[in-house]
Amino acid sequence: MACDLEPKVVLMDFAMPKMNGLLATRQILQVRPEIAILMLSMHSEDSWVRQAIEAGVRGYLLKNAVNLDLGSAIDRVASGEFVLDSQLSEPGPSSGRDCALSPRELEILQLIVHGKSNKEIAVNLTLSENTVGVHRANIMRELGIHKTAELVVYAIRKRLVNIS
Repeated sequence: MACDLEPKVVLMDFAMPKMNGLLATRQILQVRPEIAILMLSMHSEDSWVRQAIEAGVRGYLLKNAVNLDLGSAIDRVASGEFVLDSQLSEPGPSSGRDCALSPRELEILQLIVHGKSNKEIAVNLTLSENTVGVHRANIMRELGIHKTAELVVYAIRKRLVNIS
């Protein structure tokens, strides 16, 4: 829709039924980098904010914000400003063993947690099934995890993925 409608700003929800807002943001900005994306989320954790900023959002607002002025935030990102919810602080560099994961690996991790097979992930991200397998192996090696179930538990506990 973003390609067809060519909006100046996209108001993106982090949690969506078929694709998370992070993946959608990356796909939109790959085709239309001039679009300003304002992310709405219930997640205030640094890892979520960091992932969104690294994906290219120009704003990050919490859905539960008491003084949410959405109209003003949309205007500000449209004019080139970066908008961050007042309840948040801009996250510093990531730390811990999850910091080694690339944005693509985080996308694949998200899909693994949602129960997608390598073949399904490959179709979703337009990659070869072999490439997805290599990414999966790299993720598990980087995190020191040997079983998919352990990977899923770790990703959820460390809030590396969105489970809604």
